[in-house]
Amino acid sequence: MTRRWWHLDPGGSLIGLAFVALSLTPSLLPRPAILQGVLAGVACGLGYLLGALVWWAIRSATPWRPSPRVHRAFWWGMLALAATIIVVIGLAAVGWQNEVRALVEVAPLDAVAVGAFSVGALVTAVLLVTIGRGVRRLTVHLVRLTGPALGLLGATAVVAAGVLGLGMAAVAAIDAIYADRNGAPDALLVEPPSDYRSAGSKSAVEWSGLGRHGGTFVAGGPTAAEISALTGVDAVEPVRVYVGLGNATTITERAELAVDELRRTGAFERELLVVATTTGSGWLEDQAVDAVEYLHGGDTAIVALQYAYTPSWVSFLFDPDAPVEAARATFEAVYAEWSSRPVDSRPRLVTYGLSLGAHGGQEVFADLADLRERTDGALFVGSPASATMWQELQGARDAGSPAWQPVLDEGAQVRWMSQPGDTDRLPGPWEEPRVLYLQHATDPITWLAPELLWSSPEWLEPDQRGADVSPAMRWIPVVTGLQVTIDMLMGQSVPARHGHNFGDVVVDGWLAVTGDAGLTPAALDRVRAEIASYALTDED
Repeated sequence: MTRRWWHLDPGGSLIGLAFVALSLTPSLLPRPAILQGVLAGVACGLGYLLGALVWWAIRSATPWRPSPRVHRAFWWGMLALAATIIVVIGLAAVGWQNEVRALVEVAPLDAVAVGAFSVGALVTAVLLVTIGRGVRRLTVHLVRLTGPALGLLGATAVVAAGVLGLGMAAVAAIDAIYADRNGAPDALLVEPPSDYRSAGSKSAVEWSGLGRHGGTFVAGGPTAAEISALTGVDAVEPVRVYVGLGNATTITERAELAVDELRRTGAFERELLVVATTTGSGWLEDQAVDAVEYLHGGDTAIVALQYAYTPSWVSFLFDPDAPVEAARATFEAVYAEWSSRPVDSRPRLVTYGLSLGAHGGQEVFADLADLRERTDGALFVGSPASATMWQELQGARDAGSPAWQPVLDEGAQVRWMSQPGDTDRLPGPWEEPRVLYLQHATDPITWLAPELLWSSPEWLEPDQRGADVSPAMRWIPVVTGLQVTIDMLMGQSVPARHGHNFGDVVVDGWLAVTGDAGLTPAALDRVRAEIASYALTDED
């Protein structure tokens, strides 16, 4: 019984090994050895499943069976093939990874972490193959007991129930972990005075309910004195309003509380009002929010609310409607109050979102016309491919413009930026209100989509790929989708100008959409340098 349990399927082993080799090819971003190992293990498991199915079909369709001699020759050949892959493909993989690292300005590998790769690959592959063999044994057992039809149906039901149960348990465990991690403000933070911030004695927003990222947002950011010192303009204290999951039960209640806070803090008397949609855990990137406050001398108000404790990838997989519902509730509540005020005395209204926040922020509006009708501008940073408006605009771009940096109607209403100055290269006028996407050719958040598993993407075509995308990257069915999924975990591990890191361009992004408070060129350079100097953080 033990021998039969560990007996490997010839077809599964062959295709699984081929998938391992293919998983070592380059993708958008550098991969650490442990994640490359996990990727190889997942690829091996999927390849094994595919190969086992093909081998089963061959055996079912033909009477041929390999002799013991052929069987032994096959496994010796497999051993030789595995050794070849380790030596030849392994060496090539190091070269590919160093090429990718050079393109995104990361130091080259000076050693190969074989141990980390092996652990990641073996543990993942053995786990997946063991699960697959367990499902197969269950199916065979049920077929013997009840017949083919009922056996297959029973096995499917058991597997589905198991997957559902494990999924629900995993979601509950992940939610509990991140609720503990992100559920309360950092103990080292000091609750701010409440005149211009949520929380404090004058605010209906309790400090303890803001969550970790909400607490960091309202307690952080530049003061009026710091803004004046950096920019040379007379600044005022910026308004920051945030409502956490612990501050109200429903999204509608949180949105109403946010509007009450905007009224209390005088946000509707400011020059600029930013409706921001957070990432999955409630995070707002400090580079983006601080930048707009510096540019406008603090005469700003930023409002956001929390819709989850978990990172964006968890929210996207298990509750994709949450960011959309939160963005819509926040914007509609703010818009109702804002639109009721005299046109000549209300602030300019702009919308902003990063990553999953960009997805939620776009879904508020029916289309580009609706967005421009109801706002004074929009900045979407690292938009996921799932955003409907992004898909429509990308698909409608002018002929000859690349997927990673489209041009639509010669840039009349919406433009894309990867590096400072990109928007100025278009000769025609850019009408207000302006919509801007910050987008990199190597951002896996933007390019990861389900169809990447079965269809070659436009952005990998020779005349479409960005200059920092490896020329050796090729689309491989299933494998490329897995690679870009792993790349997504490394999106902020590379310097600005690449991946999911926009720290060097966000100042120019805000400047293009909202202008500034009359800062001199020297002051703008100081703001850029200040924002670029921030230590990179993430939403976890």
